[in-house]
Formats: sequence, structure tokens, C-alpha cells
Amino acid sequence: MIREGDRIPAIKVTAIDADGKHEIEADQLFAGKKVVLFAVPGAFTPTCTEKHLPGYVQHLGALKAKGVDLVACLAVNDPFVLGVWQHTEGADGITMIADGGASFTRELGLEMETGDFGGVRAQRFAMIIEDGVVSRLFPEAPRAYEVSSAEYVLVQL
Repeated sequence: MIREGDRIPAIKVTAIDADGKHEIEADQLFAGKKVVLFAVPGAFTPTCTEKHLPGYVQHLGALKAKGVDLVACLAVNDPFVLGVWQHTEGADGITMIADGGASFTRELGLEMETGDFGGVRAQRFAMIIEDGVVSRLFPEAPRAYEVSSAEYVLVQL
């Protein structure tokens, strides 16, 4: 698993932001920025839709006031699903990172196998990245939703 002090790997992801949908190396997306990256097991799933993403939407201004340049949400979903979820949830200020094949999630070592539920998914986690280096990492225990919440991360900043 990636650790605090490690660099974000150069794995191609699809980012969905104000400029639309584009492929970019993850290390380049985070270069020169203070980033809060959080991961959800899947778009439109209950905790992700009812609590996790809405918390970051609600606290986006407070995160930015603490010096965060970019807030990004990672999911092992295709970019079309994440784009619709972003729009549906009013999360236009959050960059969605579609990792459809889970290559970035696996490289981070933060994947989980969910079997028939959906196969390989991202574990629920959050991290603070500064100029491409993980400065803080908050992986959740299985089925938990605490340390990856926007509220928790905001206090850690």
C-alpha cells in the first residue's frame, strides 16, 4: 500500500472536471498542487451518494480556504458513470477520477475484491497530496466511514 512520503504513481487516469473529460497521468494531475483525494467503492452506492461525496461538496469552500487547490474523487467506474454522478450530485467543483480498470487503485495498493457486488473496487480512503507526494493517508477499516470523510480531513488540514 502507498504510504505517507511516497510519490503518486504515473498511471493514466481519466479526469472529469470543468474542462470536460481528459486522460492524464495521475502524477501530472497532482503536480504542483495541494490535493485532497478521496476514494469511494462506487458511484451511486448508498454511503458514497448519501454521505461521502455530499460531504466534500458541502465542505469544498472550507477545504479551499485551507489551501487545497484540487479536491478529487476516485472510483473504479467508467468516466460516463462518474460524469453523470458528478452532475446529478452537484459536484461540478470536484474532479472525478475514473479508474475503470482499477490500474491506479491497484498501484496505490488500495483495492478490494467485492466478488459479485462489483469485482475489484477502491477501498474507501482519503489522502492529502502535496506536489505529488502523499503527506497524509486515511484508509478506512472495512465497511467504515469515518477517517475519509470531508469533515475529518478538514480537521487534519
